[in-house]
Amino acid sequence: MADTMQFDLVSPERLLVSRQVSEVRIPGTDGDLTAMPTHAPALTTMRPGILRIVSSEGADEYAVTGGFAEITADGVSVLAEESLHVSEVTQEDIDRFVEHARRQHEKAREAGDHTVADDAAKLLADMVAMGSHIGLSPSQPNL
Repeated sequence: MADTMQFDLVSPERLLVSRQVSEVRIPGTDGDLTAMPTHAPALTTMRPGILRIVSSEGADEYAVTGGFAEITADGVSVLAEESLHVSEVTQEDIDRFVEHARRQHEKAREAGDHTVADDAAKLLADMVAMGSHIGLSPSQPNL
């Protein structure tokens, strides 16, 4: 059994990480999942949250706003809508993420689409939770 696998984290702007890792914890839309070497193939969408990798260099975390993760026995490739190392995330970033989610929620409510409004409310809650995990506290809009 392999001890490590290839991990690549890509956002539309750049390749953020490419290294050998022993595990990747992914904030999947249907719940967190951990991929390790020889994992069964899977494709999942991601919700806003913290993507955590573990390698010989230790653990590292990245804030992601959503995207997709492809898992194979040999590695994990993540295409994130937007991603920053947690040390780079500022209060302004969290406020921007939350404001974007809030606007999506309001738009869905105004359109009367309750399914989309519920999804947008969950997106908004995930953005707030991500900020709290990092130690940043955005103003919570009234849902």
